[in-house]
Amino acid sequence: MTVPIQTVAAADGMEDIGQRIGKGDPVVGKTLSASERCQECHGEDGNSTDSRIPKHAGQYANYLIKQLRDFQSGARQHEVMTVMAEDLTDANIADIAAYFASQSTMQGLPIRDFPIATKLFFEGDKGRAIAPCSSCHGDTGKGNRTGEVAYPVIGGQNKNYLRAQLVSWKLGERTNSPDGVMNKTAKLLSDDEIEALANYISGL
Repeated sequence: MTVPIQTVAAADGMEDIGQRIGKGDPVVGKTLSASERCQECHGEDGNSTDSRIPKHAGQYANYLIKQLRDFQSGARQHEVMTVMAEDLTDANIADIAAYFASQSTMQGLPIRDFPIATKLFFEGDKGRAIAPCSSCHGDTGKGNRTGEVAYPVIGGQNKNYLRAQLVSWKLGERTNSPDGVMNKTAKLLSDDEIEALANYISGL
């Protein structure tokens, strides 16, 4: 497999790059992501300019693979993505995921401090049994891996997308997180906390 190192953030170590990309071929994935029209919405380098659409730049390939398979199986519902994913083979999915994973990891631009969100992100809320966001997603929100489970990059993700997903988890419209952890967490968050978290995390 040839990895386009020039597209990977310089701060990423070789071991980390390999873990992010997985077993797919990012060179093939670049071509496929263009021909399958992934880049039209998610950006050529994985940085969507539409705040409602997720960035994929530097996202763990294993996470992207799971989401595409969930769209195929119906475990995750989305009118557009269900159609886009339905004809992809396992090899297609692995290659497309590897391409986006090989890009420089998404970065945000902090606007201002969000004390409520900062506390939830780093400390959680023991009284409500809310774990810190950082315990799964890392101190900078750039994701984490435990065995085969990939906790996604959320730091620098588009704000409106983050907000929409937290609301979707809270309402039970999305249910495909490991052991339902995101549903359990989001149900305990107020609307103001969701808004603060979306603003804060998008700026990481």
